[in-house]
Amino acid sequence: MGHAAVRTEAATPSVAAGVSNAELEAVLRRVEQHLDDLQSALSARDMPCIELHAGELQKALSLAVERFMQAARRGGPPLPLRRRLGLASAQVAAQRDALARATAALDRAIDVLMPEQGSALYSPSGAHHPRRSRSSIEA
Repeated sequence: MGHAAVRTEAATPSVAAGVSNAELEAVLRRVEQHLDDLQSALSARDMPCIELHAGELQKALSLAVERFMQAARRGGPPLPLRRRLGLASAQVAAQRDALARATAALDRAIDVLMPEQGSALYSPSGAHHPRRSRSSIEA
């Protein structure tokens, strides 16, 4: 049985020969396209498109990380592709941070405009008791 597993692994080109630069380029282009699509949807405040592109971006990033890890085990991807992946990662982080800031600002505005019933901002002794945020961001 051990021999069959070796033959099966050797018969799979992406595993036996490593990941080609063309394949890395393709998965990276897909990540970059979904990043652009998500940014456009965020700018348009189009919630269905935001959800669609966020999900597609997550899938594309997962595939890209898997392929780049395979390439790293076989000698590493070329420096220009590694730099582009790093840039894409930085863009994802920047979008996440911007979304977190926008969510926090929205939470503060909602707290000011719609205070919870029966809760005061100050206790009878005059001490301030901040409330917890109603929403959170998943990374």
